[in-house]
Amino acid sequence: MEAFWSLAGMAGAAFVAATLLPAQSEAVYLGILAARSADPLALFVVASLANTAGSVVNWWLGRLIARHGVEKLPQRLRPDPLRFQQAQGWFSRFGWPSLLFAWLPLAGDPLTFVAGTLNFPLGRFILLVLAGKAGRYAMLWAGWTALT
Repeated sequence: MEAFWSLAGMAGAAFVAATLLPAQSEAVYLGILAARSADPLALFVVASLANTAGSVVNWWLGRLIARHGVEKLPQRLRPDPLRFQQAQGWFSRFGWPSLLFAWLPLAGDPLTFVAGTLNFPLGRFILLVLAGKAGRYAMLWAGWTALT
């Protein structure tokens, strides 16, 4: 039962951390690895999928903005204008490969939002974002394994 709650907590933390809300999931991930309260492979899969799902929410909000305008969103869901401009610049400059860096703090979440505003195809979006986010969790796992 402990493994279930650890994985559920990881899913929640990873999902929220990938949305436009300020949060981090790395500490939760490493804490669960250190506590050995869940299978590391299951933790990796749950964290990667939940973090990608949170990015899909950003993409979807971006699509809403593209259709209806930012003023239709509740104030708390509106993107920070500076971070939004930075993300637009990244996406304009680097195109689809920039989605591999959707895991980056501060810039990654707005980048996924921008992809939605630009109507980037959802299937390709999910594959690219999942690859980047899974890569980040794999590096954390490998680093933790090397230290223990």
